Parts: sequence; structure tokens; C-alpha cells
Amino acid sequence: MANELLNTDALAAELGLAPITLRKLRMRGDGPPFVKVGRSVRYRADDVRAWLSARTHNRTAVPAEAEVG
Repeated sequence: MANELLNTDALAAELGLAPITLRKLRMRGDGPPFVKVGRSVRYRADDVRAWLSARTHNRTAVPAEAEVG
């Protein structure tokens, strides 16, 4: 991915997700940052990379401070 603008379908294909998943993430505010151009939604490749980087984990266990109990 260069620093181009991707539409929802293109990004979904790149990430191996269904387009509806990106739409749901966008509605909840959990997805990658996006740009509105008129009625169109576009994603900057650099923003997507940063969003993915922030979700990179080294283990699947929940950190102790995040446990409720």
C-alpha cells in the first residue's frame, strides 16, 4: 500500500475483511481513520498502517491490569 486513498471495498479486500465489517467499525468509531469526500469514504494508506500498528500484540492473554475482578 502506498500513500493512496482506498475505498471501503479495496481496503476490505486488502485486510481480508468483508466490507460490512469496515462499515460497522466506522460506525462504532473502532476502525481506521477515514476521509469523507462528498458522500464517499476513503482511507489513507498511512492511516491504515498506523491503525494496524496500534493493534499489534505480542500475546493473546489479557494484561492483569485490564482484568475485571
